[in-house]
Amino acid sequence: MKLYRFLRALLAVPFALLLTLFISIVTLFRTLVLRRDAASVQGLAAWWASSICAVSGVTVSVTGREHLDAEKPYIFAANHQSQFDILALQGFLGMDFRWLAKKELFKVPIWGPAMRRAGYIPVDRSHGRQALKSIGEAAQKISAGTSVIIFPEGTRTRDGKMQNFKSGAMVLAIKSGVDIVPVAIKGTYEILPKGKLLMNPGNVLIRIGNPIATKNYKSKDKHVLAKILQEKVTELLGAMTSCAAK
Repeated sequence: MKLYRFLRALLAVPFALLLTLFISIVTLFRTLVLRRDAASVQGLAAWWASSICAVSGVTVSVTGREHLDAEKPYIFAANHQSQFDILALQGFLGMDFRWLAKKELFKVPIWGPAMRRAGYIPVDRSHGRQALKSIGEAAQKISAGTSVIIFPEGTRTRDGKMQNFKSGAMVLAIKSGVDIVPVAIKGTYEILPKGKLLMNPGNVLIRIGNPIATKNYKSKDKHVLAKILQEKVTELLGAMTSCAAK
């Protein structure tokens, strides 16, 4: 059994890399040659993520979609346990959204142009005027109807425990004026802890909370919003733990 799990994990890595290359090429073909829009390739991204989950022996279940209006844009704010969070959310959240990604990733051959054609939003993580301009541009796209996902902790946890939410991410929510949705992820840390390459099989739980209106917040309130959001995600994680214990 251990040998089987090891070989499966070993296979998942080249499979994920090759599938990523394939999906990137198909995305470029559909958007550049066939002239399809960014929305038309989102199903490819979901299939990419769910396929890697299946090969890795990972099942994902999602609850709380009833809190959402499919016609509205949202900023989904989730705890960040692992790089596998991206696959779980992309494959199973069930909403049309785009990722915010650091601008350097858009320079990667094939993958970077595919991200841009798919409507992903580049963010300048440097300090100063360029960073503020980048946040402003991202906020405009969100206000215009593009949902995104952010990880307010800023980086993955090293020990499985949720870190404090940073207030910088709240500026984007306040500037865009759209509701921010707390999302709790459980199980991805055990599948792919930070610093590991091979994925373990397992179960992932995603719980979506009630949207939080941001229209009445100002930039000076970013710390307050960050605290409220962290409390909501903590409550969702607690509820998931309680259900698992029963």
